Amino acid sequence: MKAKKRITKSEAMAFRKRWEIVNTFEKEELRMISADEKLERLITLMASAEEFSWAKKLEAEENEARDRWNVLRKVYHV
Repeated sequence: MKAKKRITKSEAMAFRKRWEIVNTFEKEELRMISADEKLERLITLMASAEEFSWAKKLEAEENEARDRWNVLRKVYHV
């Protein structure tokens, strides 16, 4: 097996700069989307949870988060 070539510092900086440009572009794109469109996307994503069998996983995570909040409530007497 051939060893992977390490990237140089300048290559790493160029890679990072390209991703900063991508992230800036994506943020600007998201700012331009209407609230209605964002809501529609969220609804679609949530509906797909059932299709992709994510519902049980999400429920488990929700229960875990709820348990953590309950611990915090007890600790802080809220």
